[in-house]
Amino acid sequence: MSNSALKLLAASGSTGGPLYVDDVFSTDLFSGTGSNQTITNGVDLSGEGGLVWGKCRNNVNWHYLFDTERGVGNVMYSNATDAQGSTGTSWLYAFNNNGFSMGPGISVSGQNHVSWSFRKAPGFFDIVTYTGTGTAGNRTIPHNLGSVPGMIVVKDTASGAWYVWHRSYTYPLDNYQILNGTNDVLGNQGDGFWGSSGASGVTSTGFSISGNGSINTVNNTFVAYLFAHDAQDFGTDSDESIIKCGSYTGAGNGTSVTLGFEPQWLMVKKSSGSASWYLWDNMRGVVTGTSTTNGNDKHLLANTSSQEASQDLVQFNSTGFSFPTADGDTAQSGQTYIYMAIRRPFKPAEEFAATTDLLGIIYSIPSNSSSNGTVISTSNQIDMMMGVPSVSGSSSYISSRLQGGTAMRASESNAEFSSPQFYLDYTKAFKQVISNSTDFLGYTFTRAPGFFDVVAYSGLETSPAAARAIPHNLAVTPEMIWVKCRSGSVNWIVYHKDLGTTKYINLNENNSPNTSYPWNWGKQSPDANNFYIGTTSASKVNNSGNTYIAYIFATVAGISKVGSYTGTGTTLNVDCGFSAGARLVLIKRDGYGDWYYWDSVRGIVAGNDPYLLLNTNAAEVTNTDYVDPLSSGFTLTSSAGGLASEALNVNGGTYLFYAIA
Repeated sequence: MSNSALKLLAASGSTGGPLYVDDVFSTDLFSGTGSNQTITNGVDLSGEGGLVWGKCRNNVNWHYLFDTERGVGNVMYSNATDAQGSTGTSWLYAFNNNGFSMGPGISVSGQNHVSWSFRKAPGFFDIVTYTGTGTAGNRTIPHNLGSVPGMIVVKDTASGAWYVWHRSYTYPLDNYQILNGTNDVLGNQGDGFWGSSGASGVTSTGFSISGNGSINTVNNTFVAYLFAHDAQDFGTDSDESIIKCGSYTGAGNGTSVTLGFEPQWLMVKKSSGSASWYLWDNMRGVVTGTSTTNGNDKHLLANTSSQEASQDLVQFNSTGFSFPTADGDTAQSGQTYIYMAIRRPFKPAEEFAATTDLLGIIYSIPSNSSSNGTVISTSNQIDMMMGVPSVSGSSSYISSRLQGGTAMRASESNAEFSSPQFYLDYTKAFKQVISNSTDFLGYTFTRAPGFFDVVAYSGLETSPAAARAIPHNLAVTPEMIWVKCRSGSVNWIVYHKDLGTTKYINLNENNSPNTSYPWNWGKQSPDANNFYIGTTSASKVNNSGNTYIAYIFATVAGISKVGSYTGTGTTLNVDCGFSAGARLVLIKRDGYGDWYYWDSVRGIVAGNDPYLLLNTNAAEVTNTDYVDPLSSGFTLTSSAGGLASEALNVNGGTYLFYAIA
């Protein structure tokens, strides 16, 4: 899938330019400060309108919903029938063009929150308010969604339940469920809750209601939230929509739903029986592909004030979601469920304003070396992190959101472990928990089409030998892939485009390219939708019963470069197509040699440049001048030549590299 195919078409009459799900939806994690606080997430709520739905995660507190149609200071609660409340400026007091602002009523010290911002946009979301007439017969409420809604939620701003219409209900004019309750589908054929016979029903321009007092009480004000389904306004292919509302039948353990995209937010409700409304998102954490951290999928219930719970109920994947257990609320065999899913962020890398939005580099002396840890802000949203607890000597730790709080050491073959040195339960920050650390170094990566992706999968060894496709969302052909077995002690396996599909190298070793397992990459080149692995024991990346994580890299013009060069023994300029030099450089000889890396924060200068090695826990080396700055990339000095087999610029030597501007 190309980057251009991922672009959402701007609505007619808008300010122009493509929209992405990044522009219309955001999940934000924040901790209360006891004073005013602004959440900046890039979602234009003041100009375009929208909804902020939030919940305290670590206390029993009601959900809170504010929208631009009802105005700031007016709150409703998804778990209650209470009338709209007035909060003044103590709760949410401003919708901004890039987020929202809140007061100490929400930002309570010691409380951790999640918020979901929905921006009004054709093909995604709309808000409608109307006044009830109480008149019998059919009435159409117009909307501006520009497509047929997939789900509608209606609430009387005076006391009343939250009524839900969903496209998957058997009788679309009659059926409904209650968002603040646990009931199954209510209303039988002929009840006419959403309009009697002859009603317009739910269309791309409006939805019908009847004289039913629940959603049409005379003189009462109602608000309706409308969510799109698979809207063609947002692309030319149904698999490129950003929101889907559907249903599935539970099949017990392994129940799977294909969306055509990886979700970042998911709501599920049993429709054939009693159950709560489950809410998951990738920022709070949905652990995928391993049993090591069962119980770390963090969910909230829209119909209760309960604090966040952890339970191994769902997994997100590159094409949808699945359920690893036969839980009655989500995957009971033979039962039916409705869902609403929103696609994960996929703005192409080249459309980010700065490269620091994709890679953050942190070099700090923690202010708190106790077990409580130190929260360190970053320039980008963290999807993967590589950190060195101390440049004075330590292995590099690598972790990602999909791993749910586990990490692995780049210099070791050991399985992932559940006591990492940093925690990613923040939006643009992480908590570093390293006792007595004095010089922490970290690199934070953001998943973005064309730049970087993370995929979790399980081994499925079969016979005869064949190529197994592993879907990814990089949207371009991967040029470098790091694969690590999470459940066992197996070396890191690395694919690089300049080695081909029958060779591999190990991230945790200094070995030459290896052909011992020619089926590692399925003897098939990766493409824009999949990378390939072998299906027999002649593959180290697909053993049955094991779980794996893959980190996937590519070249983005002006931002990142995966490539190779031939050493000269003299000064050598490596042109990466950058304009302001490289901020991170990783080099490995195509032969015996370590994995060297430098960064511009510690120094890529015309002089000595500190470097570390990924494949060892050795302290950084500070007294060498192997690389120099170059606006288009980086320079290898003559000092990097020499006669040592591990030198980085030996005349005639071939070297693999990865650089980020």
